[in-house]
Amino acid sequence: MATQAKRATVYLEPDLHKALRLKAVETSTSVSELVNKAVREAIAEDAEDLAAFETRVREPLISYDEMVKRLRKDGRI
Repeated sequence: MATQAKRATVYLEPDLHKALRLKAVETSTSVSELVNKAVREAIAEDAEDLAAFETRVREPLISYDEMVKRLRKDGRI
């Protein structure tokens, strides 16, 4: 865990909390470490999505109707 860890209050659903505690025991990991890892992964996924959007920002826009026409033409729907 980071040396300058910050404390936060998080409210979990009872079943989710129980599952998290069980996983912590089974993996010899603290609940805090599991939560930190999950948050890091979620943020990393968001960063990947933003990077993908950035690379596609200059692509031409297409209307919904045009997309449906293309999908029909290609035999995908």
